Amino acid sequence: MHKITKHMMDGDAFSQWLGIEVLYANEGSSSLMLVVRKEMTNGFGIAHGGISYSLADSALAFASNNLGRQSVSIETSISHLEKIETGDILVASCSKVSESHKIGVYSVQIKNQKNLLVADFKGTVYKSSSLWENQI
Repeated sequence: MHKITKHMMDGDAFSQWLGIEVLYANEGSSSLMLVVRKEMTNGFGIAHGGISYSLADSALAFASNNLGRQSVSIETSISHLEKIETGDILVASCSKVSESHKIGVYSVQIKNQKNLLVADFKGTVYKSSSLWENQI
């Protein structure tokens, strides 16, 4: 695991509560996994949209911050393509689409254990001048 991701994950109580496992985290990319639990479902008996959104948001955070500058999302969107049920294993794969001095754009695809695309997420981050090397 990238040292920045490890540092971020150690202080990220929400990602820990979700049960996120970091499969890999590199500069500009990451892959995370979680298993959907019953308490993550809504009144329809399917996963609340916030679960896949939160998984994608964490993947975005790790991928963008691993480039060394502290980055925060400024715009995100998600398309929920298939229902997600209790017991589903979700894998979010994030990759950098473009980057300038202050802005980065990322794509996150979330697939289930059947390799079915269940959600598609786009995130834009603001890259601050604060360096992680000064924080870790």
